[in-house]
Amino acid sequence: MSETILKINDLRVKYGGIEAVKGVSFEVPKGEIVTLVGANGAGKSSTLRAIAGLVKPQGGKIEFLGEDITGKDPTSIVKRGITLVPEGRRIFSDLTVLENLRVGAYLRKDDLTDDINWVYDLFPRLKERSWQAGGTLSGGEQQMLAVGRALMSRPKVMMMDEPSLGLAPLIVRGIFDIIKEINKQGVTILLIEQNANMALKTAGIGHVMETGCITLSGSGEELLSNEAVKEAYLGKH
Repeated sequence: MSETILKINDLRVKYGGIEAVKGVSFEVPKGEIVTLVGANGAGKSSTLRAIAGLVKPQGGKIEFLGEDITGKDPTSIVKRGITLVPEGRRIFSDLTVLENLRVGAYLRKDDLTDDINWVYDLFPRLKERSWQAGGTLSGGEQQMLAVGRALMSRPKVMMMDEPSLGLAPLIVRGIFDIIKEINKQGVTILLIEQNANMALKTAGIGHVMETGCITLSGSGEELLSNEAVKEAYLGKH
């Protein structure tokens, strides 16, 4: 059995009087790809934002490698080895590709050359465009840059919020191939994705979220063949 790298227990997140996450519990084994799938508003992004330190949970516990990190600030979360690729990419459009990558390593004081070359090996298009402003890249290239920037902090766990959003199907397949490659190279992935079909085909473990709760869990294959999941999330694919 794999070591648990990230453990979420009875997590609760509220915005004003609205409870977005209602006592969610799950584990992320080291070296796995784990996905949370569900409709918009199910609480998926709020779960990742709480882990990343971007929102303070109202209850529950988040453990990383056995340490309680609940409510820690985002910088200390990144320092420990958890990084987030946010929804909508959020690259710095006025900075070059290379400058964006360097921003991803803002906590590091060592030489970045090997890691920049690693990102360029994963995404040759970024190497070709290293001196181009981020805002001039296509949507797919911006997503590659957002992933590359997250990798520059040398994460143990990379969380990804809707990496396929707004991208053409061919580009989406390429992004998911890269996710699998990054995972093979030792990075644990926690992925949230509305494209349930693609997410469950990629992930070893899946959890279905509805209205702030996890309603179903299993292997990616098990959830893909589950009739309720098929009806609710896979009808369009």
